[in-house]
Amino acid sequence: MIDGQAPVEIFDEIDSTILEARRRAERGEFGPVWLIAKRQTAGRGRRGRPWVSRDGNLLATYLFTTDRPPAEIALLGFATGVAIAETIDSIIGAGSATLKWPNDVFVDGAKAAGILLDSGALPGGGAWVALAFGVNLAAAPENLDQETISLRSILPPDAPAPEPLQFLAMLRPRLEAWSARTQSVGFEPLRQAWLQRAHGLGREARIVQGENVIEGRIAGISARGELELDTDTGRRLIAAGDVLLPKSAG
Repeated sequence: MIDGQAPVEIFDEIDSTILEARRRAERGEFGPVWLIAKRQTAGRGRRGRPWVSRDGNLLATYLFTTDRPPAEIALLGFATGVAIAETIDSIIGAGSATLKWPNDVFVDGAKAAGILLDSGALPGGGAWVALAFGVNLAAAPENLDQETISLRSILPPDAPAPEPLQFLAMLRPRLEAWSARTQSVGFEPLRQAWLQRAHGLGREARIVQGENVIEGRIAGISARGELELDTDTGRRLIAAGDVLLPKSAG
């Protein structure tokens, strides 16, 4: 699903790369293309939350089409998380990045990157997909609902943080490889790679779904990418929700 030869378009300023991807798709322009913003004025994360843009961070959306089923498209979020984590590790050291279900990358217990998917049906079948993510390279957004961190704050003073396009160039082959592997052999290898980095695995958590809250212990992720939660009434499979971990969980 990921085309290693897709071109890159760069915007000095735009409302949001994922909004631009949707606009293009709605007028029949489907890529494949990478849309990169130096600054965003209306970036958003999960459930429409604002995602503050800071100069020097990577703000990217990949727009493409696919005939793969929706459940398989959703697995791209896991592939992107693992690819971002692998790229961060290559910069600051192996084992540094962890993955919080469903779509956050953590470093030192704080959010370093977030991932978002948008999609729509094509008239003749198949779908267009916008795979978006932001990586805190130079600065960490403030006033979010969780702690954030940037690579710049971790690296030694004399070691520059990677430029956004440099990070993207390091990320693309990893993402392409995981996408191709998942498409050819299924989710299990990616699932295992994700679990090796799982943030909060085995710890108590609260899952917030609107007004509903489910409490339990994180046990893993299912073969479909659902969060496996062991509760007082047995194992639950969570398809969507916000995962809240106690402060002691790191």
